[in-house]
Amino acid sequence: MYPSLPGEVHPLLRQSGPYYRDECILCGHCFVVCPQNAKAIVDETEKARVLIQSGDPVVVSLAPSFVANYEGVGIEAMREALKKLGFYDVEETALGATMVKREYDRILMEENRDVVISSCCHSVNLLIQKYFPRVLPYLADVLSPMQAHCEDIKRRIPKARTVFIGPCVAKKDEAEYYEGTVDAVLTYEELTGWLKKEGVELRREKQPDAYSLARFFPTTGGILKTMAQDAPGFTYMALDGVENCIAALREIEQGSIHHCFIEMSACVGSCAGGPVMEKYGHSPLKDYLAVSQYAGNRDFPIEQPEIRQLRKHFEPIDQRASMPSETEIRDILREMGKFKPSQELNCGSCGYNTCREKAIAIYQGKAEISMCLPYLMEKAENVNDTIARNSPNGIIMLNDQLEVQQINPAALKILNLRSDSAVLGDQVVRILDPTPFLKVKNTGRGIFHECSYLAEYGCTVQQTIVPAEGGRMLLCIMRDVSDEEETRRQREEISRQTVEVADKVVDKQMRIVQEIASLLGETAAETKIALSKLKESITNE
Repeated sequence: MYPSLPGEVHPLLRQSGPYYRDECILCGHCFVVCPQNAKAIVDETEKARVLIQSGDPVVVSLAPSFVANYEGVGIEAMREALKKLGFYDVEETALGATMVKREYDRILMEENRDVVISSCCHSVNLLIQKYFPRVLPYLADVLSPMQAHCEDIKRRIPKARTVFIGPCVAKKDEAEYYEGTVDAVLTYEELTGWLKKEGVELRREKQPDAYSLARFFPTTGGILKTMAQDAPGFTYMALDGVENCIAALREIEQGSIHHCFIEMSACVGSCAGGPVMEKYGHSPLKDYLAVSQYAGNRDFPIEQPEIRQLRKHFEPIDQRASMPSETEIRDILREMGKFKPSQELNCGSCGYNTCREKAIAIYQGKAEISMCLPYLMEKAENVNDTIARNSPNGIIMLNDQLEVQQINPAALKILNLRSDSAVLGDQVVRILDPTPFLKVKNTGRGIFHECSYLAEYGCTVQQTIVPAEGGRMLLCIMRDVSDEEETRRQREEISRQTVEVADKVVDKQMRIVQEIASLLGETAAETKIALSKLKESITNE
């Protein structure tokens, strides 16, 4: 997150873990930078559908940055497409922007004010309400263009419901906080998904209109471009990006800035660089050109509301998170493995500027110890070292030159080595046959559970060799299977002996059978002769 701001997320941005609504300014930066897309903006498409199904006329207030998001598409094409989704009508939020900029001009000319800060950006408003409450008197007490336009729609169209569509996350909160003006807020991403689901295609046709100066509003300095800038003694300036806004607010708070109108936008590039647009291919120059080429040079011909109808009241928003004591901070730092100041690297990888800020966030339940990269690395190294030292299997790590980089105690025992210093940095050929290592290195394919007898060590090992760290290292895991091999050999010997004994028994039994058969054969022959003689004798008689 940004300097001096907590790294927490509003409930309008879905994520795992806790959130602190009172501290997030909804800049959407976390949504943009998260590489895993772990954060998603709460979708209000279904809410808009329900409004349409109610039967009341639902009118869209379309942010002027739409021409940058939908290339080559004008307001008429957008109106045509959105009416197919069931909307009653579509108008440009630039109408409300015209009302707002006129009010800014009036305030500077008629009211005795020192510094005036634009109140169009809800994230800037939240930044001031939450972190710079002393600057609140300088925040213009004027509705945002979205609010001014939606209020105007409801005055003109009986029973109208309003839906704002733009690139901003914060507008969802603004609509929710100031109830009754904007009934739902969609992002361009939500609208695009809805159009795609309904099979509605946007017609590429864009016709600029001279009466559309306020279309400049979504660009940096766009508000100033629409204003008269003729208030006596006033300087007009535009700032974008949270860091720049914070720096200016600090100066205003210190009383070093006077007689200025300051246009402030939380997003770099203003609304045209909103989080939804930036996340999906924001092109600052191209987007600015798209907006400027579509904008006119005169105000929309609209009726200006009464001053009271454009008034908006801002109040400070308290931050409820309690601060830990120095002892509690030190305890948390120790849990993070930081026992002395030199171990507080302040690397910023967790999103906080210092380890102390991170410790405070952990105390407040907004962060976890596991978010510390050095802590995780050290923990992983400790775990890996513990596993290697206590593993019953031999572990050897080689670099791409087949030099031994790491060897654990089990491997030292298998290879009859006294210490790792005896082999670290040496070629593996000194202790093992390099052939399988070369094969894995050249093919990139591992060898698994391959048995080999190490004659020089008098043992049999089962080797697994795999590439590691993208092929820059080779990992060899050896398991001493000498006892298993000896047991297997003994079993084979017993089996062999058993077979030999069985063969001898079978041979002996066969001889006995043959002898019996032979004896039986002789006895039968003699009996046959005797009977034949007896038969002849009886016959002769």
